[in-house]
Amino acid sequence: MDSAALPSVINADWLAARLEEPGIKVLDASWMMPQSGRDARAEHAAGHIPGARFFDIDLIADERSDRTGETGLPHMMPSPERFAEAVGALGVGNEDFVILYDVHGLMSAARAWWMFRVFGHDRVAILDGGLPAWKRAGYPVTAEPTTVAPARFQARFRPELVRSVEEMRDNLDSRRDQVLDARSPGRFKGDEAEPWPGRRAGHIPGSLNLPYETLYRPDGT
Repeated sequence: MDSAALPSVINADWLAARLEEPGIKVLDASWMMPQSGRDARAEHAAGHIPGARFFDIDLIADERSDRTGETGLPHMMPSPERFAEAVGALGVGNEDFVILYDVHGLMSAARAWWMFRVFGHDRVAILDGGLPAWKRAGYPVTAEPTTVAPARFQARFRPELVRSVEEMRDNLDSRRDQVLDARSPGRFKGDEAEPWPGRRAGHIPGSLNLPYETLYRPDGT
């Protein structure tokens, strides 16, 4: 199927009907806020969609970034080479249709969807409602590890989909781009404690607040 004809959001019934197709690769892109006390990889091991592999947002990242201390920069964008190596090890090739989900309903899966797009892969979609929607529909989960045959993935970086710190600083004066802050209103205003130790509260000057939770139905779809 041509990439232009592929959906970017699919539901549980769509996936269940195609789960056994060889060109469908399902990735669990669950990620947890640092104060949650939860372990996304452990939760994946305890129960995931059959055949799903774990896409670790913290590891499929820029290895040069400091992930510790007050200046830590976790899960920064990886190089094209790092991304290609990591997703290839998950058995994903350029011809595969990648389905991403998370345990929240729809949160960190969107980050992984964007990463695939940044690296030139348009054959990617999100499971609407994530694992909760899959379970509500009555479809099975398993704790069985997925056997993965490595694949070759060639990344094609799209710089127009990313902004550097320097570009963001220039935008403070030019206001060429409208910046949206998808965090909670409290974090945007600076009157809610930051989950990352040592981080300053508030927002980028000129940005507007569009909390991501406001875009979802109560059931997470």
